[in-house]
Amino acid sequence: MVSATSNNLLALQQAADSAARSGASSLSGAGQSGSSSTNTAGAFASMAKNENNFLTLLTTQLKHQDPSSPMNTENMASQLAQFSAVEQQVQTNNNLNTLISLNETGQLTQDKGLVGRQVSVSGSTLPLQSGSGSLSFKAGAGQVVGISIANAAGQVVRHAVMQANSGQTSWSWDGKDDNGTSLSDGAYSVAVKTVDSRGNTADVPFTVKGTVTAVKKGSSGMNVMMGDAEVPMTDIQAAS
Repeated sequence: MVSATSNNLLALQQAADSAARSGASSLSGAGQSGSSSTNTAGAFASMAKNENNFLTLLTTQLKHQDPSSPMNTENMASQLAQFSAVEQQVQTNNNLNTLISLNETGQLTQDKGLVGRQVSVSGSTLPLQSGSGSLSFKAGAGQVVGISIANAAGQVVRHAVMQANSGQTSWSWDGKDDNGTSLSDGAYSVAVKTVDSRGNTADVPFTVKGTVTAVKKGSSGMNVMMGDAEVPMTDIQAAS
C-alpha cells in the first residue's frame, strides 16, 4: 500500500507528468537517420567548386592582363599553392569519408545480431510492442515512486504510483491508458520520480526493456529499433 500525503502524491504526479511531457519532444525526431558525412561531403564539394571557379577566374585574368603591368608572379604562385592545399584536403577527406562509411557498414552487419533479442536501455523512450511495455528501477525499499507515460503529442496517457522493493523493482505496462483504452504500439516517453516526506521530488534511475527489431545508422552513430522506438546503441545496458 502506498503511504504518502495527498499533497506529496500530487507533487509527485506533477513532477512525473512534466518530465514525461518534456521527453515526448524527442520522440518526433527519433526516426531521423543518416550520416553526418553527408553534410561534410557537401562542404567539401563546395570547396572544390570554389577552387574550379578560382582557376577559371585566374585563367581569364591571365588572358586579359595588361602586358605593361603583368600579374605579380609571387602572389600568383602563393594563391596556386593555397588552392593546391585545398584540393589535397578535399581528396583526403573524401577518402576518410569512404573509410568511415565502410566502418559503419561493417558495424551495422555485426550489430544485426541483436535483432530479436530483448535489451535493457537507459533513456526516457519506452517502446510499446504487442500491447506491452516494461521498465525497472532501483530505489529505497518502501520508497514511493510515480511513473508517467506520455505519447508523441506530449499528452500524459498513463499514471502509476507504487512502493519500491528492495533492489530492482520491475513495472509492466499493459498498453492501456488511465481510462482502460488500449493504445497503439509505438514509442512513448516515460518518467520515473520519487517524493520524500517534505514533498521534494527527485529522479529515479531506470531502464526500459524492449525487443530489437532492426539496427540502423543514425545521425551520430548506430541506433537500434524496438518497434517504432529508436534509441542509440550506446544506451543499451544489457541484452538477453
